[in-house]
This record gives sequence, C-alpha cells and structure tokens, in this order.
Amino acid sequence: WIFCYYFSFCFPQKKESGGGEGSLDRLLPSINTSLSPRKRTTSQCKSEPPLLRTSKRTIYTAGRPPWYNEHGTQSKEAFVIGPYIKALRGGKITIIINHHHVSILVSLYPQGFVEVLTAEQQLLAANNDYNFDHPDAFDFSLLVHTLRKLKQGKSVKIPVYDFTTHGRQKEWKTVYGASVIIFEGIMSFADKELLKLLDMKIFVDTDSDIRLVRRLRRDITERGRDIDGVIKQYNKFVKPAFEQYIEPTMRLADIVVPRGGGNMVAIDLIVQHVHSQLEERELSVRAALASAHQAQPLPQTLSVVESTPQVRGMHTIIRNKETSRDEFIFYSKRLMRLLIERALSFLPSQVHIVQTPQGEDYEGRTFHGKGITGVSILRAGETMEPALRAVCKDVRIGKILIQTNQDTGEPELHYLRLPKDISEDHVILMDCTVSTGAAAMMAIRVLLDHDVQEDKILLVSLLMAEMGVHSVAYAFPQVKIITTAVDKKVNDLFHIIPGIGNFGDRYFGTDAPPDWSDDDMDEPSC
Repeated sequence: WIFCYYFSFCFPQKKESGGGEGSLDRLLPSINTSLSPRKRTTSQCKSEPPLLRTSKRTIYTAGRPPWYNEHGTQSKEAFVIGPYIKALRGGKITIIINHHHVSILVSLYPQGFVEVLTAEQQLLAANNDYNFDHPDAFDFSLLVHTLRKLKQGKSVKIPVYDFTTHGRQKEWKTVYGASVIIFEGIMSFADKELLKLLDMKIFVDTDSDIRLVRRLRRDITERGRDIDGVIKQYNKFVKPAFEQYIEPTMRLADIVVPRGGGNMVAIDLIVQHVHSQLEERELSVRAALASAHQAQPLPQTLSVVESTPQVRGMHTIIRNKETSRDEFIFYSKRLMRLLIERALSFLPSQVHIVQTPQGEDYEGRTFHGKGITGVSILRAGETMEPALRAVCKDVRIGKILIQTNQDTGEPELHYLRLPKDISEDHVILMDCTVSTGAAAMMAIRVLLDHDVQEDKILLVSLLMAEMGVHSVAYAFPQVKIITTAVDKKVNDLFHIIPGIGNFGDRYFGTDAPPDWSDDDMDEPSC
C-alpha cells in the first residue's frame, strides 16, 4: 500500500464520456460563450473517491507503511515518474495506481510554480498575450526545491494558482507522504536540475488535434474563456512552444508511448516497473526492532516519574484486571496529570522577574520558546489531551492515527492533522502505552518530516516496555522520553509484560480483538 502524489504542470481536464479520444464532433460544448461568466478555478488538490464515505465522515481502509528503517532514517527515496503525459488523462493514471491497490490518490496541479507576474504581465495574461508555455514562465528553482524535499519524504507546501487572476493564492497546499511521485508537466524535461530528480521519464505522444480539442473544452467549460481567445493563445504561444521546447525533449525520455493513453501495452509495462520499485521499498521495521538493543542499559534521555507510594498505588489499580472502568479512568487521569507536569519540567525556561503585591521583586522563570503543541497518537493518546490542556493554556493539538496491519504486522499511517507552523514549536507527543516503539517511531518520523527539531520532541507515555524505550532512543537520540513506569518484557504478541492490557479498550469500554498489541492504534470511536 502506498500514498502516491500526482503532480501536473498542465491544466486539469475533465474526463471525456462517450466516443474515442479523437472524436472531433465534441469540439465545443453547447454553451453561449459570449454570456458565460468566468469561473474562479484554482489548482487545488483533487482526490479519487475513498473506499467508504458516509454523510459525516470519510473512511480510508489503507494506510502508509513505514518509509524508514529501524534507525529512523528514510531507507530509499521516493520513486519519481516524470512524464510529458497529456494523453494519460481521463482515468489512465488511476488505472496505473489501482494496479497497486492504492486507496488514496491525490492529484495536484501546481500551476503556482508559474513565476509571479508583474502588473504589466497580468494585463498581457488577461488579454491572452502572455506566454505561459515558455520555460521562462516557470519558477524552476522553487519547483526543484519542492520536488527534492518531497522525494526525501519531507512535508512540502505547494503554491495554489488562481486561473482567473493569473496569480498565486495566499494559502498554500500542504503535501506529505509518497512512495511514488508522479510529476506531470509540459515542461517536465525543460530543466537540467529537474531532470536529475526524475527516475523514470515518459513521453506520451498525442495527436495535435486531440490536444487542441482538450484545450478548447477545458478553457471554455472550466474557465469561462471565449473561443477566439483560446484559439489565439493556442496559435500564438501553445503550438509554437510545443514544437520548439517540448517535442525535441522526446529524445530525453526513457519511454515513448505512441497513440496516447489508449496504448495499454505501454501502460502495462509502466505498471510492472512501478510495481518492482514498490517491492524494493518494502520494509519490515517491527521485526527488526524486536531483535535489536537487547540487554542494554536504559538511555539517558529517559525520565521515569518517581515511584512514590501514590504512583505505585495508582499503577496497582489500573493494572488490576478487576478494576471497573470508572476507577480505571479516574486513576489514569491522575497519572496523566502527574506525567504531563513532569514533561513540562523539561521545556526550556529563562529567568523572569516580577513584582509581588507587596512591591517586592521575585525572581522566577518563564517558558523560553516559540510555542507548545500537543500531538496525540489516536486513539489512546487522545485521552491525555485534557491533562495537557489543564496545565497549558491555549495549547494547540494535533492528531496522528497509526494502526497495525494485521497481515504484515507493520504500523501504517492512516490520518494526520497537525497545526500550521508546528516546526517552530516544542511538541509533546502523547501515547498511553509503547511496547516495541514501532508506532511511536512512525509518529516521531512524521514530526521530523514536518521540520520539527528532534530535540524539541518529548514523547510521554503512561507505560513503556524496555524494548520500546531502546527503539525510540536509538533511532532518535535527542528525543526526551517521559513515562510513569517501564516494564521489562514484551511477549510474542507484542504485549507489555506484566503490562496494563489494551488501554484504549479499557478506557473507552470497547472490546479488544484477540490479536491486539500494545503498539496497536485502536479504531477511533464513532
């Protein structure tokens, strides 16, 4: 299972219905172009339908497997396919992706990589006199920087282009997580640095009449432009640019596909190659963690809340299988409050002098940092949010859903929502139990990919196994680990021994599956 992000330098096309790709009887839709107002359209993300959609929620049944090894580093860069691929619209890309059972396909059209236009260029563009099909019209430095970061597994921000005003919008689109990147564009081969990032270069040769038909349909139906303006732009800029800058780059392609997207033999060959690249990127992280770091001393980055009689007594209650749900929740919350208070003591502070009501100075301390963000690993980690909110006023909260694939035993990233500009904050990552550390490592890797500094991450958990502590500390030696207790063993089912049971099910009153593990991120409650 993969996340596959699909980039396009070309304008989006609507899927054609009926007839062949070369049917010219559908040259124009039956609309009054002189009266048709311009529609405000942007290069926003378009997604394929998910596997299950309800009236209130969208549910995906596949997640992203580990893209890093047991050392916490990306084992192999994402595979980038760079096609000049005008003919693979209308479902052909979906065919490629569906061959790999991908449930999430995000299509992005980053015309925001067009250079920011001056006021004079804006006027030319409004009159169809600006050449958007020349290589100089694109900001290749920003494009290369963005694609390189995405290939390295990092989170990136994609400019959003407004087709009506011919400019970038203020809000940029965040894109993250790809094993395969499909970068599509008419200028895919026009820049040397961009070419170096493409692992597979495809040129799909399409008849010029079909290209003109598609441009007419798109610009008139989707952007409210008149036919004269579209044809003027096509003859003045589009056709000459294709002949001068695009067609000659065919020699740079690894694969040339004649007859457009209808060439299923070529499509199948591309699919086979993509599949082989995905197999090379398959990892088994949890098994590697289970066999590593045996009999080593606990790391210096670990801090365990002092085992006072009160703390020991609360552990006795919540570990007891006979404890009622109400009692379990009550004493878990007490422990969470102590745990969060302990974690906050590791945040940076500085001297701060205030004046008391008696008019005397008091030398105290205050937080020294940009901000604090809490991130919970769903669903059990979400139970720690009230304790954090109780002691951190206006704290921002993010959420990550990670679940274990029952077939492979590997953690998979299913859902992610992080606050903006999280890279500048200290992050308190919350999970209630950590056994092998596989889920915690994935969550930390997500934060690092969003440019959070490693030494600004604090992992807090009510109960951890020694294996999980070692796994996290070995992969991320600057992450501070805070817990209320560390148990020594993990059994063959990845249960912490003696453990606490399935925390999420005991807290929410649901039933655990027979093959649960302490690293499982339970299904979110409805």
